[in-house]
Amino acid sequence: MNSTETQEVGRTLKLNYKRTFIIGFAFFGILLMWQVYDNYASSFLSELFMETFNKTNPEDVQYLVGMMMALDNLAALIMMPIFGSLSDKTETKIGKRMPYILVGTFVCAVVFPFMPVAFHYHNLAALIILMAITVFFAMMYRNPAVALMPDLTPKPLRSKANGIINIMGYIGGAVPTLLGMFLVLSKYLGEKDPGSWQHGNIWVIEIPFLLASVLMVASVLLLFFLIKENKVKEEIKDDLLAGEKEAEIEDSVEEDKPLSKANKTMLILILVAEFFWFMADNGIGTFMTNYTRYHLEASTSSLSLNTIISGLMSVVGFVFGGIIASKIGRKWTLTAGLLLTLAAYATWLVLGLTIAPNGKFPFYIYAIFAVKGFGMSLVHVNSFPMVVELCNAKKIGRFTGLYYASSMLAQTITPTLIGLLLLTEGFGFGLLPLYALACTAVSAGIFFFVKSVKLNKTKIKVGLEALDQDD
Repeated sequence: MNSTETQEVGRTLKLNYKRTFIIGFAFFGILLMWQVYDNYASSFLSELFMETFNKTNPEDVQYLVGMMMALDNLAALIMMPIFGSLSDKTETKIGKRMPYILVGTFVCAVVFPFMPVAFHYHNLAALIILMAITVFFAMMYRNPAVALMPDLTPKPLRSKANGIINIMGYIGGAVPTLLGMFLVLSKYLGEKDPGSWQHGNIWVIEIPFLLASVLMVASVLLLFFLIKENKVKEEIKDDLLAGEKEAEIEDSVEEDKPLSKANKTMLILILVAEFFWFMADNGIGTFMTNYTRYHLEASTSSLSLNTIISGLMSVVGFVFGGIIASKIGRKWTLTAGLLLTLAAYATWLVLGLTIAPNGKFPFYIYAIFAVKGFGMSLVHVNSFPMVVELCNAKKIGRFTGLYYASSMLAQTITPTLIGLLLLTEGFGFGLLPLYALACTAVSAGIFFFVKSVKLNKTKIKVGLEALDQDD
């Protein structure tokens, strides 16, 4: 080790909380839009498919709903790696990621509010087309937006930084809930008289979409004007170089060389495990509204409180996930999160099978989602840094694409799979927790074989010292 390397290893690294917080505004806009999208899209499709095919049982059309949601995710599966690799190779005066973030955000902001218009006027084809356009351009900016954090953060600090990014995302996702917007979903969709769809009700479902678009634009403008991508990267180049030598990986990453066998094995295991935990998580997220409406026969307004409780516990996990990882390593922190989630799903399954639905939203689900929220936050805060840990600075967009390709493949398969399962005799919405339990168990089993590597050479500021910023 030469003198330069010794100086880099001994370098004290500190997370720039202000800069990381501002970078998080990109993720704020992303999850704000997706929270609205996920809570409305499946119900929009369910109602229009039932109307189109003259069905009265919602379970008869869920395979079609699943297919449409899967096609959205299939497009994302293809486009995210492409835009990730393109942004890696892009060089402009405003940076490599910012052009994609700006274009993708503004197109989504224009198109997104027209989705409830298509639903309001019973136009299934228009709704599907608008959903496809929204997903395509969302994927254009999602990969570069997420890649911006590791671009501007040394490797040992990325779990903590990812915690802040995810907190910003969850704040974005909580905005519609805190305003009570999801309360109107059950009221609007509960009106089966087609005439009522034509008179006066459109603003009930239009306002969440308009608000999402406005806040998306505001957040990305704030990011653009406050974060000068090229300038920041130049200012912290020494910290980034020092961080490269402290990666939690078995073999060092050599620039412009393929992954070593050990690192490739580690990457594959992480991505496969990620695939299965997203199979579970997205399955619940996609069908929770319909589970509440059609199995519990309860008002979906209860999901507002459920989302808030789960979100608050997720924020707690995001705050402490990086701290815990710095003590016991990312692998074991993530494993603990999967086991907590597994316990939550098991409890939900047992209670759901023993307590008959009575038309009310059960209180035990609040507790289950609180545990699940905390557990999955430990997973999410550490999984992405583990993937981009395995690449150098020139391939962050590509590896971000791999990370999201795994999750999007899961989100492509799981809605259709659940929809097909719902067509089989004996499998109803009540067994949704069983599906999630099985997928999470497989994920935890696979992740157990991921190599645990913990390095302690880098000094990292903590506590009040870490809050001291130079700029």
